[in-house]
Formats: sequence, structure tokens, C-alpha cells
Amino acid sequence: MYYSGVAFWLYLFWLLLSGFFQPLLLGLGAVSAIGVVWLLRRMDRVDQEPGFIPVAPGLIGYGLWLLWSVVKSNLDVARRIWTPSLPIQPNWRRLETRLATPLQKTLYANSITLTPGTLTTDVNADHLIVHCLSETLCSELHQGEMERRIERLGI
Repeated sequence: MYYSGVAFWLYLFWLLLSGFFQPLLLGLGAVSAIGVVWLLRRMDRVDQEPGFIPVAPGLIGYGLWLLWSVVKSNLDVARRIWTPSLPIQPNWRRLETRLATPLQKTLYANSITLTPGTLTTDVNADHLIVHCLSETLCSELHQGEMERRIERLGI
């Protein structure tokens, strides 16, 4: 029942995003949703753990905050590229983390990577290795706002 529900919501999401209602495209959308669910089921059999993100009350708020962070970082990176006087100082940093669950660490690492100018290259039990385009971006990560917001989600 779980997998049929996932297939239904994936197909509905596909319909909303595509906006196409021609028979061939409807069929291809259904095949895509079923293919994703088939892969999900295979992965669940291997690790014996169903893959889903629990619905947390603050998840939408975190998504909006992350979207705003992506926009701000995009503007910062564009400014650094177009203004020669602003420094571009690529560097690697070890970023300590207090996050405990694999889901929290994955969300944190992916959120860092989604933000322009930063890239997570390694995730360990108590730290991440991050590449930053400038010292400013590294210091923002060290302030820990993103990590605190993920902790507050309670996932």
C-alpha cells in the first residue's frame, strides 16, 4: 500500500509540473512514476529501511529559508565574478556538526551543496568537508544557522 501511495503522489506531482494531458505523455509519466517506485522498492529491500522523509511542521519554512539563502548566495557569487575587487579565495574547511541522524546529515550536506559557492565533498560522523568559494561563505557556515534550523526540524 505504501508503494502505491508513493506512485500516486509522484504521478500527481508529475502531472502538476508537466501540464501535458496527451495520452502518450500521460502514459510516459505513469511509466516514470512506476519506474521510480520500483527502484525505491529495490533499495528498501537492500537496506531493510523504507526511504521516506517524515513530514515535519517546519519543513516548508526551512525550504523557503533555504530558497532565500540560495538566491542570496547566487547574487554574492555573481557579484564576485563581475567585480574584480571582491576576493575569490577557494578553500577547504572542516565543518564540525552536532547533527545525529543520517537524514539530518544528508539534508545538511545537500543544503550546503545547493547553495552556490559551497560544496560538501565528504560527510563523517562528526564533521563535513566543505569547499567554499570565499572566506565569507565559510564563516557563514561556521556560524551554524543552517545546522540550527535542521536541528529544530526534529527529523
